[in-house]
Parts: sequence; C-alpha cells; structure tokens
Amino acid sequence: MRDFSILLVLLAPVCSSVVAQPNVVVVMSDDQGYGDFGYMGNPVIRTPSLDSLAEQSVRMETFYVCPVCAPTRASLLTGRWHMRTRAIDTYVGRAMMDTDEVTVAELLRDAGYATGIFGKWHLGDCPPMRPQDQGFEETLVHRGGGIGQSSDPIGGERKYTDAVLFANGRRVETTGYCTDVYFTAALDFIDRSRARGRPFFCYIPTNAPHGPFHDVPPQLLQAYKQMDLDPVLPKGLRGGRRDKERDKIARVYAMISNVDKNVGRLLAHLERRDIADETLVIFLTDNGANGARFNAGLRGSKGEVYEGGIRTPLLARWPGQLTPGTVARTPGAHIDLLPTLAEACGVRLPEGMRIDGRSLLGSWRRDAGMPERTFVVQCHRGDQPIAGRHAAIRQGRWKLVRPSGFAGEGPGKDIPWELYDLAADPSEQRDVIALHPDVARRMREAYAAWFRDVTTTRPLDAGPPLIRVGTSHEPNVVLTRQDWRRLSGGASGVWHLDVAAAMRFRIKVRLARAAVRDGEVRLRFGGVTHTRPVSKGAREVVFHEVGAHQGRTELEATLVTGARGSGAFQVTVSR
Repeated sequence: MRDFSILLVLLAPVCSSVVAQPNVVVVMSDDQGYGDFGYMGNPVIRTPSLDSLAEQSVRMETFYVCPVCAPTRASLLTGRWHMRTRAIDTYVGRAMMDTDEVTVAELLRDAGYATGIFGKWHLGDCPPMRPQDQGFEETLVHRGGGIGQSSDPIGGERKYTDAVLFANGRRVETTGYCTDVYFTAALDFIDRSRARGRPFFCYIPTNAPHGPFHDVPPQLLQAYKQMDLDPVLPKGLRGGRRDKERDKIARVYAMISNVDKNVGRLLAHLERRDIADETLVIFLTDNGANGARFNAGLRGSKGEVYEGGIRTPLLARWPGQLTPGTVARTPGAHIDLLPTLAEACGVRLPEGMRIDGRSLLGSWRRDAGMPERTFVVQCHRGDQPIAGRHAAIRQGRWKLVRPSGFAGEGPGKDIPWELYDLAADPSEQRDVIALHPDVARRMREAYAAWFRDVTTTRPLDAGPPLIRVGTSHEPNVVLTRQDWRRLSGGASGVWHLDVAAAMRFRIKVRLARAAVRDGEVRLRFGGVTHTRPVSKGAREVVFHEVGAHQGRTELEATLVTGARGSGAFQVTVSR
C-alpha cells in the first residue's frame, strides 16, 4: 500500500549554484481555464504577456488542482490534501482553514522573507483565520470567495471597480479596477521589501475572471465584442442563449486580458529593478474554466473532475536556474508548491511537519521523472467528505473517475466509475473500465486507502474552526454568511465562536433587506436568547450589553415576521 503522506526530514540546502534566498512571486488567477491562453492554441484570446512568460519558463502541462477554489488554495499554501485542513468546500463555514496548519507564508516569513498577499484569500474572513493570522505580513484582500457575494462589505457590494477591500484587516476604499489595484500594491510591496534588504514572497491570487461579469475593463470588453467568438463558443447554442454566452465569454476574456496586462507590468517591474534573475515567478490557475468554451481539447470545466476541471498549465520562470521553453512532463499538483518553494529558497521545514507534496524543482531542471505517484482529487458540497463522491484518481497513464457532481450525487446516486487511458485518450472520450477491471480495482483500493488517511487527520464532524471574538486587538468582528453553518432548511445559520474572555458585547444585526412588516430579531448568543422588535422598513437592529462567558459558544440571529424566519445578512460583534 502506498504511503500518501511524507514525514519530511530536514531539507538540505539547494546546490551552491542556486541564488541564496531568491525572491518568489506566485500569481494565480481565478476560474481561468486550461485553454484560456494564446500559447495553448486559443484562436481568440489575447494573452501576449503570458505567452511570453510561457516561452521564458518551464511549463508543466499536467498540474492538478481542485475543481473549485478554496480547497485548491488550502492545498497550495500547506502542501497537504485539502481534506486534512478542514477547508473542504467554498462557503457556509466549509472554506475556513484550520489554524494549526503551517502555511508557506509562515515558513518563508520565519526564514526572513517579507510576505504579502494581494487579492483573494478565501480561507476564512475572521480571526484567527485571515491571511495576516497565517503568515502574511502585508495583506490587501477582499472577503469571501469573490466580490459580489454575501461577504461583501456594506457599501462595497459587487464593486470590481473602486472596490472596498481590507488592508491588514482594515477597510479601505480603493480607486481603479480590482486586478490593477492588487498588482499596484504588490509592486509597491516588492520595492519596500527590497529597500529593507529582505527577500520577498509575493502572492497575487486575483479574483478575475471569477463572476459576476457586470463590471469588466470597458476597452478590453469592446475589443472582444468586435471579434468573431464563434471558434470558442459551445456547439449547439441558438438564438438568445448563443448571444448570452457570447457576451459572457467576451467579458471573461476581457478580465483575463487585464490579468495578462498586469503580469506584463510585473515582469517589466522586475526587469527595471534588476531583480528578474533573482526572482522565481510562478503562474497557475485555481481550477477549470467557469463555463464551456475552448479548452485545448480537455473535457470538463470548473466543478468537474474530468481533466478540464482540475488541470492548470503551470509556468515557472527563474532565469539562470530553469531552462526556458522546457516542458516538464512529470505530473504535479497543488500540494507540491510548498515543498518546491522550500527547496528553491533553501528553507528547512520544521522537524515532524507532515505534508503530502514533493518538490518539483528537480523535475523542472531535468524532468527525469519521479516514482509513480497517486493523485486524488475529490471535492463536493457538504459538511463532510463522502467516500467515492465526485472523485478522480490518477496513476501513470490511467485515470479513474466517478463524476457524481460537485453539488449533488444525482438521481439514484448510481453514478458508475469510469476509467480512461490518458496516454491514448487525453480528452476522456472512451471509458475502458470494462476492458481493464484489474486496473480499476487496484486504483479503487489506492483511493480507499487515501480517503481513510486524509479523513482521519482531524475530526471533521466537530464543525468548522472557531471564530475568535472579544480580543483587544480585534474589538470588532464582522460575521457573514460566508462563514456560518447553515441550519436545517437553509434560511438561517449559526456561527461557531471562541469568546476571548467573559464580557459584554454590542451586537449589530444587519438584515438582508428591509423588513417588509413589523416583527422581531431573535439573537441566540452565549446560550441565552434575546429579542428586539423590528419595524417595517428597518435594515438593522442593535443589541446592547449582551453577555457571554469565555470559551466556545454559538451565535444565531434570525428575523421573524409572522410565521417565517430568515437569518441575518451580517452581524458585527463588538467589545
């Protein structure tokens, strides 16, 4: 039986030819698909900077991520399968990463690096799960899984342009398109890190081209609207559906071209500062394309466990250390980024730190191959992972997949396993499980061992990580639907909290919309239920002097009008 985790011994410093403590920049776009690049043969999209970066880089054409965003981010930052980290889904408390996890930002910070994140975090919006709590010294991020969600700050709803973001935990109103803002802040961080004489780890995870698509760079949008998009449109669409999809793809491509423009800004900045040779630049995406369009021959898109949903063409540029134009054919995965960066930076990992990834640096240099590995991708809705649900297993040329659906098992829950020979059938068109039952049986046994291993790391049925309230350094904590756990029926939810000390709180309950009639808000906090009347047209209710004991508790706020109840939109808990 394979061992699916590695108990790391201390990494030896890399060879003397490697730059001592190189800078590191990781750019990861959101929902950009495998085929959303000019160099991948897309006949429409314009990505000159990324195409140039591909020519200057080692290219990994088989690099696995999760089919959705938060699980990918958890694995990328920790080097561990996401199910170990408790970040198993994208919302309602399932995207919060356990605070015991050690991130690559913590490792590099402790090795003397300046660490910064600019864009999308999506692993917990409240203390102690924010990026500044998990190793990033400088942060400029939006909340939740994207702008335009229930985690948007009041007054900043759906604003990609002039977005309301959070800089080191403090609300800031920015000017310009969000992707431009992230890169501008990142370039400033790079300059300030150099001025202090520190190497830097700069993580730029954009929320583009994630939806909504109402606000995109206008000049780029007009350029794509004037193009012939027929070559990238899904087949079989007619009339209004075709027009709607054409408009969506134009908007997505405009957002991607804006990312491309900013990658060009970044690379030019490194050249002007004469630090390009000292900087390892990595580009990847977090999952498959957010919709059916040109995908370089791969089947599937975001949310699916076919190749089109779980592969990203990773690029790694390091002048003088990696040979430009090399295609690394050895497969890798998101869990490999942490050990790869640790080796590149000569950072020794803490003794006993248990990770699942392996460094890819050797294969980037020689591509001599690695011992056969088992890659498992499994991700679906729900508070706990379910064996066999929406899973894919890759061993060598073979891929076993059960595409039961990210959101549900489907009618009858009788979705069969499928087997594909990716060497002969990279588009996953011919299911050969009937021809190779021995291969399928071996891979299912490997999957079962993996699932037992990753789901026994910590008890997932214990609920999400606890949000900490009542500390002197974070006196106000905003709770949103992003981080609650839904209650039966889905109209309300509960936040799981850790109260720093026995005290009284001021709690402001923000409603999703103005009350349509008189009613009341019921607040359950610290084991006690409180009520306050709410008048028709009101948007918020404030509870004063609400006491709670130290330790674990729950908070639930419900608007009740007549016989119906609905959960609060956001709740601010203040000392």
